[in-house]
Amino acid sequence: MSDTGPAAVLTFRGAEDDARPDEARAAQAAAHFRAAFESLGLDMDDPNLEGTERRLVRSYRELFAGLHARRPPELRTFPNPERYGQMVAVTDIPFHSVCAHHLLPFFGRVHVAYIPKDRLVGLSKFARVVDFYARRPQIQERLTMQVVGLLEERLRPAGAMVVVQARHFCMEMRGVAKAGAITTTSAVRGAFEEERTRQEFLGLLRAPLGREA
Repeated sequence: MSDTGPAAVLTFRGAEDDARPDEARAAQAAAHFRAAFESLGLDMDDPNLEGTERRLVRSYRELFAGLHARRPPELRTFPNPERYGQMVAVTDIPFHSVCAHHLLPFFGRVHVAYIPKDRLVGLSKFARVVDFYARRPQIQERLTMQVVGLLEERLRPAGAMVVVQARHFCMEMRGVAKAGAITTTSAVRGAFEEERTRQEFLGLLRAPLGREA
């Protein structure tokens, strides 16, 4: 894994690096999962566990779909002839991901804002970018930096800001076991480093995840 820049991504050995058919690699992964279950003391003769190792392989393939894309989604941009230079914000983008440390889910909302210069971007692309970086073993801090890093790299705005609010099952289901705790991360670039601009964006956000009135 390389984490040398804000948009660095976790990569994997894909089909082009492995001559075995998908079915063979899936079967091997399922066998490893079954061995792990048995070593943890699970009764694999339990009818409720029959085929679980194969279902788990299919689940992880879906959850880690972002690993199969070698490049982030394209950000289709448009000219800004009116020279619109005020904030553009898309809030409450839902996401779910898997904690890279414990392989347990974390989920929540992403809020994105930018201040245009020469180009505008299609608003649906924000959700695509979030989904691309979330569908892999991930940590919230890196997800936040990757989204804002891609916006800055591709759009070259006057400023950009990303806020992520999430609940982590690695904190709620194990360890301290504190249900409902919210983790908030943010990343700011350019004009959003100014307090007034940053607060304008934060004022648009709803109450913290799970604490709406």
